[in-house]
Amino acid sequence: MAASRLKGFRTVLALSGVSIAAAVTIVGPPAAANDRGPAGLETARRRIADPAASPPPREVQESALMGTSPINPLDVLVIGGGATGCGVALDAVSRGLRVGLVEREDFSSGTSSRSTKLIHGGVRYLEKAVFNLDYGQLKLVFHALRERKQVIENAPHLCHALPCMTPCFDWFEAVYYWMGLKLYDLVAGRRMLYLSRYYSANESVELFPTLARKSHNRSLKGTVVYYDGQMNDSRLNVGLACTASLLGAAVLNHAEVISFIKDEFGERITGAHIRDSLSGKEFDVFAKVVVSAAGPFCDSIRKMANKDAPPMICPSSGVHIVLPDYYSPEGMGLIVPKTKDGRVVFMLPWLGRTIAGTTDSNTAITMLPEPHEDEIQFILDAICDYLNVQVRRSDVLSAWSGIRPLAVDPSAKNTESISRDHVVCEDYPGLITITGGKWTTYRSMAEDAVDAAIKSAKLNPTNGCVTDHLQTVGGYGWDPASFTVLAQEYVRMKKTHGGKVIPGEMDSAISKHLSHAYGTLAERVAMIAQNENLGKRLAHGYPFLEAEVAYCARHEYCESAIDFIARRSRLAFLDTDAAGRALPRIIKILADEHKWDKARQKLELQKAKEFLETFKSSKNARFHDGKHTGS
Repeated sequence: MAASRLKGFRTVLALSGVSIAAAVTIVGPPAAANDRGPAGLETARRRIADPAASPPPREVQESALMGTSPINPLDVLVIGGGATGCGVALDAVSRGLRVGLVEREDFSSGTSSRSTKLIHGGVRYLEKAVFNLDYGQLKLVFHALRERKQVIENAPHLCHALPCMTPCFDWFEAVYYWMGLKLYDLVAGRRMLYLSRYYSANESVELFPTLARKSHNRSLKGTVVYYDGQMNDSRLNVGLACTASLLGAAVLNHAEVISFIKDEFGERITGAHIRDSLSGKEFDVFAKVVVSAAGPFCDSIRKMANKDAPPMICPSSGVHIVLPDYYSPEGMGLIVPKTKDGRVVFMLPWLGRTIAGTTDSNTAITMLPEPHEDEIQFILDAICDYLNVQVRRSDVLSAWSGIRPLAVDPSAKNTESISRDHVVCEDYPGLITITGGKWTTYRSMAEDAVDAAIKSAKLNPTNGCVTDHLQTVGGYGWDPASFTVLAQEYVRMKKTHGGKVIPGEMDSAISKHLSHAYGTLAERVAMIAQNENLGKRLAHGYPFLEAEVAYCARHEYCESAIDFIARRSRLAFLDTDAAGRALPRIIKILADEHKWDKARQKLELQKAKEFLETFKSSKNARFHDGKHTGS
């Protein structure tokens, strides 16, 4: 077996030699978008980096979409505000096209906020390429590794390199994983983050104190540590939406496509009928081409155009749980490539807590997927085998499920053998569908979708794709030491229950959080905390501030309490119960910002509590015979 694996590595080595302003009131490209090449790119960069720039208000965006007509259409209308959809909007508007985007819920409300938080090249795909001599899988790895470095560089405040430790319990595993991860480094080439390396058992336990020295009666021989990227996924997604908006795209969350508009012959889609979920009003948006990036829901969009469209999505459930920080050290992740049933399991430090997962199983498509108790227990049992501490269900702070929109391979027998590559198709004239893929490759997926849209509608962009050299809002000028400015120059003015205002320290934990979440725009949040007496923490033990709620309502299209606890901050994902306790204050601040009446505030509280019940923390878990019975 060892000989065959070594032969596989030699084969892949041979194969590897084979060779994205002030208020914008119109939908359109940035100023001077007629500049071609580098000049157009520099104009976009200046617009994004402008410290005074802010995305136009939601009302302005909606008016811009409503202002389209059959004789004055958008170039591109994007359906779906996940990573790919916002990536498409950014790509298209940075090419000088007139762009609109609508999202039924909120930016990143689906799959894109429920990811593993890794920006990875796909070690498993590399292994498949070796043993199946599959050059297609190898190309996936090449592609993902190239994009991995680009994602990190384009959002440096939200992404970073993370070392991941792979434990080895016999010497063959040590050699096998060392060779495999050295090959991973080799394939990455100049896009490599850092070199992988081997650590002895003693060194490994020093780096990862909770790592078990014995598992299944086998002694730890050592570990191999390699590097992948890690991100704050929904913050990155919101950043993409705001960046596209700054460049002139009209992006609108909480706006659902009800039906398509077709030409007089019914042969081509020319727009969509939209319903604003917040106001209830409906309107038409006209476009030369529509791009559907609806993730797991792309089949329902395709059937809206053609009820006989064959399905192309095989939904897969990925469950993750969040545990206290003591389960893993701050700067090191643990990845076990093969558990006793052959699945991958990991434990990663994330935003001061530990995220563990994941499952990969068939599931039904639903708006709010919930983790099954059996899936949570599988993850707990799997990581228990590799830790020297007791792993308890009562330690689960949050648990959630995300739906991966895998593209169907007719010959595949299970979701593990389905390709994670993306698919771009136009099976109805005027409707481009982009689906499959993964977070790491969202930028290149968007590029492919915009290329297809340009070809379909015979559009005339002013320049080619520039998103591989375009940072998101908050990225330009950001430095890892930027948090020190916040700590030194700002104070948190906190209002007590008695109404007295007292100063508080902008400590390192809060300063680092604001710097990483908002990049160079963190000072705007700090200023609100200082000048508007919104400097209190929203939840004990977490760095999220009241000022963030106000900032996100003003500048990041935060329209509901759920938008904030789930996507603008990550409190629902980190600690469901803490999020529940923070809701009344969050809703009060949003009510002040959006002028909500008492009825709306009551509705927001009800909806948010129902939302949090889908995150199965230990306290809201109610189950019998392995199944949740509800609260």
